[in-house]
Amino acid sequence: MTSRFDQLADQVLAGKPATEDDALAVLRAHDDELLDVVAAAARLRREHFGNTVKVNYLVNLKSGLCPENCNYCSQALGSTADILKYKWLSTEEALEQAAAGLKGGATRVCMVSSGRGPTNKDVERVADMVGTLKTEHPEVEVCACLGLLKDGQAERLRDAGVDAYNHNINTAESHHDQIVQTHTYADRVDTVAKAKQAGLSPCSGLIAGLGETDEQLVEALFALRELESDSIPVNFLMPFDGTPFENTWELTPARCVLILAMARFVCPDREVRIAGGREMHLRSLQGLALHVANSIFLGDYLTSEGQAAQADLELIADHGFVVLGSQDDADGARGSVDPAKRRRGAGTVVAPNA
Repeated sequence: MTSRFDQLADQVLAGKPATEDDALAVLRAHDDELLDVVAAAARLRREHFGNTVKVNYLVNLKSGLCPENCNYCSQALGSTADILKYKWLSTEEALEQAAAGLKGGATRVCMVSSGRGPTNKDVERVADMVGTLKTEHPEVEVCACLGLLKDGQAERLRDAGVDAYNHNINTAESHHDQIVQTHTYADRVDTVAKAKQAGLSPCSGLIAGLGETDEQLVEALFALRELESDSIPVNFLMPFDGTPFENTWELTPARCVLILAMARFVCPDREVRIAGGREMHLRSLQGLALHVANSIFLGDYLTSEGQAAQADLELIADHGFVVLGSQDDADGARGSVDPAKRRRGAGTVVAPNA
């Protein structure tokens, strides 16, 4: 029996874009429709991205000490979150971090710094890092994320070898002023436009779980479609202690999958990336989410730890996907693994694993 979501997938594959009502229907699907939604969205994912997963790696060039008051952010003005705080990494330190991600299978390195936006000196610093990185790893794709851009800065980054620029809109325009007051929604859109006009691939996404309504989640996704964001990172709020959003828990694993599926229906041919908070919120449904999204971050995030990189790579393989740009292991064979022996519980003096 064909589900209503299969019918929607048929329409999208035939070239009819999803509407706001379609997006709301996906987001509000019943629990017993979850697999129907995933199966239908997976058809779009497979059509445009096959069985590949793009692996991205974050390098946090400068952490904390930010003058902006984004209420969700552990690095923001007023945050008392217990995080690492440091000024700019040296080029050598940044390259060492990037090399670790590339060794783990990443094909894109995201070079990120906290702050409202870069000075021209900061841009030159990043340009030097990118130039050196590209010399040592010419195949790597580099995305910069340095905050709000001034005129000419995107062009300088492009000339240095940067391929993409990330600046998330984070939430709907109608909700923006509730989560940050030190810059406007228009400021964010302007930076995405500057990056695109300079020839950088625009990367812009959102954060779910900020107290937004269903309609505002839809509003944000349609704004990203309008902005023609090539890559859409979908973050799930990590409610750091010491921020205004501490103890804010609005998401379930199933809802996170539905949000990703909605992004796929609305933007079927765009990279949909499972970003910050996936381990915390998707939990055991991370693998299911890969059948909808086609991109993840490997390892750690800006101020929080992710799961082990090897676990990420196993997650990809276990669900029948291959890392984009890797040598596909056709037979999927694994080396010999000696199962862990039970040495606790019944018959021992050690407490059981229960």
